[in-house]
Amino acid sequence: MKTITIIGAGIVGLATAYKLQQKYPDSKIIIIEKENDITLHQTGRNSGVIHSGIYYTPNSLKANNCRNGYKQLLQFCDTNDIIYDICGKLIVAAEPHELPELQKLYERGAQNHLDNLQWLNSGQIQELEPHVKGINGVLVPQTGIVDYKEVSHKLLEIILSKGAEIFFNEKVLDLQQNNQVAIITNQQTHTADIVYNCAGLYSDKLAAKTNQINHKIIPFRGEYYELKPEKRHLVNNLIYPVPNPEFPFLGVHFTRRISGGIEAGPNAVLAFGRESYHKMQINFPELFETLTYSGFLKVASKYWRDGAYEMYRSWSKNAFTKALQRLIPEIKKEDLIVANAGIRAQAVDKQGNLIDDFLIIREKNVIHVGNAPSPAATASLAIADSLVELLE
Repeated sequence: MKTITIIGAGIVGLATAYKLQQKYPDSKIIIIEKENDITLHQTGRNSGVIHSGIYYTPNSLKANNCRNGYKQLLQFCDTNDIIYDICGKLIVAAEPHELPELQKLYERGAQNHLDNLQWLNSGQIQELEPHVKGINGVLVPQTGIVDYKEVSHKLLEIILSKGAEIFFNEKVLDLQQNNQVAIITNQQTHTADIVYNCAGLYSDKLAAKTNQINHKIIPFRGEYYELKPEKRHLVNNLIYPVPNPEFPFLGVHFTRRISGGIEAGPNAVLAFGRESYHKMQINFPELFETLTYSGFLKVASKYWRDGAYEMYRSWSKNAFTKALQRLIPEIKKEDLIVANAGIRAQAVDKQGNLIDDFLIIREKNVIHVGNAPSPAATASLAIADSLVELLE
């Protein structure tokens, strides 16, 4: 019987444990989590969107895993009575100069096997979203919403019922490779035949224990507002702008949550620590490490104008409101209530490239998930399949 240890109890780590049990039912599965509960970081702070895959480069890991993971996620939810809603998403061009990029997205969606995409004129946009102002839009009917915390807790329930163990409040300090791997935590030392590093925001720190790596995780905070209940009628489902092709984020948008609320956001600002969810929360050693990293300095020189605007919008509610008004002119500053923020663990290589695709690194008996930003939650069961296949 092999012992397999997974570091990190986000949705990717839990999905990996779930798939390992299916493939190797006689193995001993252990999960190590530094917090006192699961999904307290990226999984528990995302917007709950079930992504269709329209944005991703055809045949990339993101595109293929999103498409496969999407199907598996819906099947898992159906089997386990988890509520979700395939409500569709509207991508809106508010200005003429955005139309070529919208056309590219429409074509890319077709390349990624998304059937029934609809190209809409302004009148058709208003039939779906009466308060939205746009020239043209693309309706992506496959997009949906779900509570990924609920999905994760169901995964945990299943894997624990089949004999897996989870250790909370254990921070991994070191990995020592030999015939087996010693996982040294602040509480004890575990031994495993195989280790999966699904540590998210700290995955690079653990990867560097066993590998020479060419990237570092740079944390970008996404800040959200929530619409006041009396203003929720302004949004029916999901409304997105056409993303700026020069800036690797999707722009502020409107998301209906499965719980009924409407979120507006996120922006994308450099976080002053890997878990600095508030503007004035600073982890000085981590911030220093970011600011002195050659890859980040190259990213900053490339995107400084966009970054400066994101930072300004972080501090100015007026600027944030103005960005939202490009899609829904009726939105007013007083309609917005500050909501939770999340942090995206974005891998950046030493050459200053934001690694766009999922990144998996294997070093003998340790497998590192080096980069798994959105759509990792949607794709989690498919990512887990890929991780399990590496054992074969």
